[in-house]
Amino acid sequence: MISVEQLSVEFSGTSLFDAVSFLVNDKDKIALVGKNGAGKSTLLKILAGLQQPSKGNISISKDLTIGYLPQTMIHKNDTTVVQEVEKAFDEVKKIEQLIASISQDLADRTDYESTEYASLIERLTAANEHLQIMNGGNFLAEIEKILLGLGFLRSDFNRQCSEFSGGWRMRIELAKILLKRPDVLLLDEPTNHLDIESIQWLETFLSQHCGAVILVSHDRAFLDAVTKRTIEISLGKIYDYNASYSKYVQLRKERREQQIRAYENQQKMIQDTEDFIERFRYKATKSVQVQSRIKQLNKLERIEIDLEDNSQLRLKFPPAPRSGNFPVTIESLAKSYGEHLVISNVNISIKRGEKVAFVGKNGEGKSTLVKCIMQQLDYLGTLNIGHNVKIGYFAQNQASLLDEEKTVFDTIDHVAVGDVRSKIRDILGAFMFGGEASDKKVKVLSGGERSRLAMIRLLLEPVNLLILDEPTNHLDMRSKDVLKDALRAFDGTAIIVSHDREFLDGLVDKVYEFGGGKVREHLGGIYDFLQSKKIESLQELEKTKVIENTTPTAENISKSKLNYEASKELNKKIRKQEKLIAETESIIANLEAEIADLEIKLQNPNFAADSTNFALYEKKKHTLEQKMYEWELLNEELETLQK
Repeated sequence: MISVEQLSVEFSGTSLFDAVSFLVNDKDKIALVGKNGAGKSTLLKILAGLQQPSKGNISISKDLTIGYLPQTMIHKNDTTVVQEVEKAFDEVKKIEQLIASISQDLADRTDYESTEYASLIERLTAANEHLQIMNGGNFLAEIEKILLGLGFLRSDFNRQCSEFSGGWRMRIELAKILLKRPDVLLLDEPTNHLDIESIQWLETFLSQHCGAVILVSHDRAFLDAVTKRTIEISLGKIYDYNASYSKYVQLRKERREQQIRAYENQQKMIQDTEDFIERFRYKATKSVQVQSRIKQLNKLERIEIDLEDNSQLRLKFPPAPRSGNFPVTIESLAKSYGEHLVISNVNISIKRGEKVAFVGKNGEGKSTLVKCIMQQLDYLGTLNIGHNVKIGYFAQNQASLLDEEKTVFDTIDHVAVGDVRSKIRDILGAFMFGGEASDKKVKVLSGGERSRLAMIRLLLEPVNLLILDEPTNHLDMRSKDVLKDALRAFDGTAIIVSHDREFLDGLVDKVYEFGGGKVREHLGGIYDFLQSKKIESLQELEKTKVIENTTPTAENISKSKLNYEASKELNKKIRKQEKLIAETESIIANLEAEIADLEIKLQNPNFAADSTNFALYEKKKHTLEQKMYEWELLNEELETLQK
């Protein structure tokens, strides 16, 4: 479908890609991974035809359609949600207009025997077939299905796009792309503005998508659910693994260990050979062996170890000043925007040292409550910030509020005060902005680099209450791990608004679920919460079950995740088993039909006289017996799995 050959990209004399090549095949599900600034977004833009490489070729199959979702875009505001999404079916509407025009023309004509009339009939047939292929007859139902899956309510359909935040307008653009059903989907951080339920819906949609998918995401669980192939970009080169993300991490480690062992063994052999040559170079009796060893070394293909990008974020929060026992206490809090009630009767008590997660669909009040805690919004009810609480706040849109014309150094120098000013270079180095990188302008930074820059502000003064609103958006895998470890080690209190299941796992011990204007407390980790939600949805429970008031241990958190993952894996095995049974039944049906046909033919003496025909008949019967036995075993295994 797409062939990338010797692709090179250079910016200001710096090489981003160096002669990379790979193929994108039909139905490939590819994760594009690498550190922030490695070139993932640039590669997607090149594949989408929006940017040209410095060198190399990209060959794309004729009539191939590509859908591209960038990280950021300019949104138009003069349409409703449905009107904007309907633009995905502009071609369908053109075909419908063509069908209507041809049908009217045929109704007006009476020259039924003419070539023109026959030509119109052919055009009408072709247009109807094209419309059927595009599933144009029922596109309104498709629009509703996609919008609901992405978290919109039916009451949102006729609202103006201008009423929605940038994240929701990104969903509208994603809906348009998904509805076009392109042959190749290029998605750059599609989960950044989605809640957990919408991410799970998108996982299912992309897994079932019949075309190819290339996506950039820092959500491990999402990548594992969708992709089967991983392309890593590192130091201008690519490494292609036919494996999901988790398997790729393992294979990458094994490949490097094997490479290092092979390199060390070869270096030892080279040293031994050179020692032999040096020892016997001037001995006539050994001249033949010496010359042989010299030729051997000259012909030797030297093993090289792939360069590895070991630059890593170094993050450690300053010691937290001691706060009161309850940094945040909320009683009967309510917040409305006009007549729209966002949250009501919120009651929360967060103890010193607790790390809690705010989760729920977008628009259900998570960021609103955070802004209430930050005293950025008025509200009804009681909200108390405890004694000696010092808040460090990372806003969801903080990275986008940076002055693009300032350099990295100037951005931090502008807000740093006191002794910290003398340590700016050290701090920037810890955040991978060392050397010339500190002189880069903000406008040339990637999304992840901007997030890192915005996060530096949290380190400029000691705090004891961290409030992080979607802190992992745009951060690469390693940076997310470093941030997670730093938060674990942080001795203060943390409120984390996030949809990243892997990031929250093992980090938080309490989950607050936002939905329907209410905030419900769930004791335990994120996978405990997900598991309880699955049970509730199955039984259509409307009230929260009482959960035993115990603090979960790391072992319990891990066990909860295992139970959740085991349930997913079991369902996957059951579906696979059912598919195998269906395939075996199809083979059995074909064999029975072939045997019946042969039995009729064998009644003919001439046909029966040929021994190969009878041998074929016996072979088919034997194969049928084997398949029947296989079918019985498969059904027994299915029953075991279902139990």
